[in-house]
Amino acid sequence: MNAIVLDSLRKRYGDLWAVDGVSFEVRSGEIFGMVGPNGAGKTTTIECLEGLRRATEGRASVLGLDPQRQGYELRERIGVQLQQSSLPDRLKVREVLDLFAAFYRRSVDWRPVLDELGLGEKAGAPFAKLSGGQKQRLLIALALINDPEIVFLDELTTGLDPQARRAMWDLVKRMRERGKTVFLTTHYMEEAEQLCHRVAIMDHGKIVALDTPQNLIASLDAENRVVFAVDGPIDLGPFRTIPGVSRAEQTGSRVIVFGREDELVVRVVMALASAKIRFRDLRTEQPSLEDVFLALTGKEMRD
Repeated sequence: MNAIVLDSLRKRYGDLWAVDGVSFEVRSGEIFGMVGPNGAGKTTTIECLEGLRRATEGRASVLGLDPQRQGYELRERIGVQLQQSSLPDRLKVREVLDLFAAFYRRSVDWRPVLDELGLGEKAGAPFAKLSGGQKQRLLIALALINDPEIVFLDELTTGLDPQARRAMWDLVKRMRERGKTVFLTTHYMEEAEQLCHRVAIMDHGKIVALDTPQNLIASLDAENRVVFAVDGPIDLGPFRTIPGVSRAEQTGSRVIVFGREDELVVRVVMALASAKIRFRDLRTEQPSLEDVFLALTGKEMRD
């Protein structure tokens, strides 16, 4: 079954089509990711699904409901973590949770949720005294207070340190294990690759690719890379003649050998030994979702 269906969704601001003919489905129980450059239309799309914005054209269905005509009924069944949120500084954590629980006909006991998020000891703390990561976790708790069927997470881990980001990833996985559908947007390609069953890449208001991370990476047909560091300029000739190698480049102390040969790293190490080249920090790099993202959206800076 599909939890979300978009059919030719369009949203216009003046002369700009922020979302321009977007169509896709999100299956019940999957973690679905949407990635794209700044201004690609991700947040506008997710806010149309949540009923926070009215689409200019097209159709959106969430749990079989129209987000605009049946918004009150829909909000009882979804949880939302907005890209930017704030609360009154003096409001205590337990007061926030009690307040939000009162908004719904059905709510869960927030204490186990708070413990799971590592905030059990902060129940009496005012919002202003929480760290950035703790505030983010509190907002997640608010999104789960009504035991939603679908959880929308817009830039879940932006601004979090690596440890807090990994903890959020574990939380998202547990949501899915409990049968919830998760729709997330992110700027972190590793996050989408690690968490999502399928990923939509959005650019200029359109979906430019949609598939599993593995299939998106395979579609790029990118080469593997062997990367190592040396103390000075070296002759790249021995590496360029290795079977399966397409090119070798040196920038400063960093050397990259590109190729598709299964034994590429072995052959590179043999070439280094044969040429008596001293090296360090040798590693292999596989094609990633970030390579797909850059290939489809370009590398220029966007505002």
